[in-house]
Amino acid sequence: MADARSTGGPSRSANRVKGIKGEDAAVACLKKEGYRIIERNYRCRYGEIDIIAMDKQDVAFVEVKGRESDIFGSPEEAIGADKQKKISRTALRYLQERGLTDHNARFDVVAIRFTPQGNRVTLIRNAFDLSL
Repeated sequence: MADARSTGGPSRSANRVKGIKGEDAAVACLKKEGYRIIERNYRCRYGEIDIIAMDKQDVAFVEVKGRESDIFGSPEEAIGADKQKKISRTALRYLQERGLTDHNARFDVVAIRFTPQGNRVTLIRNAFDLSL
């Protein structure tokens, strides 16, 4: 079985490093906007949520997407219906586990464009609705 290196693509570890840098940039953006980070990389059997934060009284489930170019679409376009369903199920599980079902919750996206001039970070509040 060929790995990403043998096909000319980036290695898994290079992608993971880029992912961590993207999440770090997203955390910095969220803190600047007044969010309080609760958890990073929450996982359960339904999926993973990159960042869970409080924005005032709301629980914000934040998906982080980064791109170096728009060849395959913008970062925010990468969160299709299937991904939204997965995030929604995972968020509901988190709220149930933590006893937070009485809180308002929403889904935000942090879109990052990696450029030679620096990262462009965009916060999109209420990026999509609950999707089951």
